[in-house]
Amino acid sequence: MQPFTQNRQSPVTSTGIQYRQLGSTALRLSIAGFGASPFGDVFSRIDPAEATRAVHFAIDAGINYFDVSPYYGLTLAEQRLGVALKGYRDRVVLSTKCGRYGVDAFDFSAARITASIDESLQRLQTDHVDLLLAHDVEFASARQIVEETLPAMRRLQQQGKARYIGISGYPLSTLVGMARDVPVDAALTYCRYNLMMDDMDTVLVPFAQQRNLGIINASALHMGLLTERGAPDWHPAPQPVREAAAKVVALCRSRGASAAEVAMRYCFDHASVASTLVGMSTRGEVEACLRALHQPNDPVLLAEIHALIAPVFNTVWPSGSMDAHG
Repeated sequence: MQPFTQNRQSPVTSTGIQYRQLGSTALRLSIAGFGASPFGDVFSRIDPAEATRAVHFAIDAGINYFDVSPYYGLTLAEQRLGVALKGYRDRVVLSTKCGRYGVDAFDFSAARITASIDESLQRLQTDHVDLLLAHDVEFASARQIVEETLPAMRRLQQQGKARYIGISGYPLSTLVGMARDVPVDAALTYCRYNLMMDDMDTVLVPFAQQRNLGIINASALHMGLLTERGAPDWHPAPQPVREAAAKVVALCRSRGASAAEVAMRYCFDHASVASTLVGMSTRGEVEACLRALHQPNDPVLLAEIHALIAPVFNTVWPSGSMDAHG
């Protein structure tokens, strides 16, 4: 499916990176965003000093959007990103999340949301975030998010602790339903648009166009499936999806290409997405991201990939409540 056009684009800068406006906000995000979940050792143990160098290298290269959450590494990722951004805060657009604090630890109450932002700001060593997202909203009732969580987040916005607010999660219909009930500035979803999926285009993008809602895409690598390392043990994808992704990686390798770079570039090309978050923690990973930004994909290889994954294309898995899988 051809991507919809929503975000007004700025000219490519001297760094060669393009920026897009996030919906109706004043934020302009690099089309490649720095996902800091690896800072919490969620995929493997990282070197904190190398992670800091990666952040500085990314900023100097023109990547300006950084996203994190207290859930990643049980606050470790926020702590490490705060250290890395010291002296660089005014050069980045920073987002964090609230509401999820562990694998099965959720609290979307107004009191917890209010306390959570102060804790995050302390760890991030800043007095505000540019975007605050309710994290994995499908694990709460829609009524609570609409009537309690988002109003509390708007109050934090009025206090100057968050410039804009939004929601994040996996089920697209859940995001659309909540954003229809209460206007938000942005929606972040993951694993719903990449080489393995494109149903974001049929559910979220048309709604976002109508409401001028900013879209952030995450997991260009389908949470690690489209990498040489492969999926972590906790990955929720069914086995046929894992196997298909491994075949994509092998196919790209046989063509002298990197599956990860092909996958990233595929997402960067979506004109309705303000930024696609890529999990990174080393300079080498940032360099791979930059290569993807500057190297167009081979349409013949893309056609081969699409044919290879056709049997499992758009396979979803359960997340949240039983009615929140769409």
